[in-house]
Amino acid sequence: MLLRCRPAGLCGAQTKREPEGGAQKVKLVTYSVGGGEPRVGRLQDGAVQPLGAPDMISYIRGGGEPEGEPVPLEEARLHAPVLNPQKIIAIGLNYEDHANETGAPIPEKPIVFAKYANTLVGAGEEVRIPPITSQADYEAELAVVIGREAKNVSEEEALEYVFGYTNCNDVSSRDLQFSEGGQWTRSKSLDTFCPLGPYVATRDEIPDPQSLRIRSVLNGEVMQDSNTSKMIFPVARLISFLSTGMTLVPGDIIATGTPAGVGFARDPKVFLKDGDEISIEIEGLGRLTNPVREE
Repeated sequence: MLLRCRPAGLCGAQTKREPEGGAQKVKLVTYSVGGGEPRVGRLQDGAVQPLGAPDMISYIRGGGEPEGEPVPLEEARLHAPVLNPQKIIAIGLNYEDHANETGAPIPEKPIVFAKYANTLVGAGEEVRIPPITSQADYEAELAVVIGREAKNVSEEEALEYVFGYTNCNDVSSRDLQFSEGGQWTRSKSLDTFCPLGPYVATRDEIPDPQSLRIRSVLNGEVMQDSNTSKMIFPVARLISFLSTGMTLVPGDIIATGTPAGVGFARDPKVFLKDGDEISIEIEGLGRLTNPVREE
């Protein structure tokens, strides 16, 4: 399936970046053409410029020079920007309004759970709902991509360890989550349950991750509309907290939580169904849109 991109929403002039978390302004994708192997490229002038790196983690670690001719966006299939992260770390109840709508107390420390690489899909790829759930829910989240090894990092220095940011949809099976004794990781790690993308914007593109409008749009209707300034635990605090005793490495993804407006907290409840189209929009990070199909 080819992703039909809107160049105005995705592209901009790009420059070469420094390796290991360098802060040059770049929008990067993982893409393939005509069934070929995924590779890394940068967005520029309505096209994807191939870069000499086999995958995003290799690019984060060592950079990559432009090579070959640019590929028109309409000919590119975009994958999740980071395909094989060592860790996908997710944060629960990180917006006060979302905690309130669920009836949960405001957490005193970040609530941490995991998602796995089998969940990752890119922009335009299907979110597939398996028969074991009838309550698949959307969650708009800012995702952080780590740029260099981080261990026992201070909050003041934490953002220096960020490579970039991207949109994330933390799709969640609410019936599994609530009927199996609080199985957050299981309910959120079904295949295709972590759309990511369409690109990673390096950290200089997003100088303040705590001032971004964040929305989810289901079949053209706005379901969530908030701002990352409303996070209980901001990005820098999350990185510092997680890196205490846990080494974060290049390519690790942190999904930073979702604001109010999720489907299970609505009256009546709204769950994803076959034929839906769900989009996540974060200021400066384009639009991540995925069709929904029942298996």
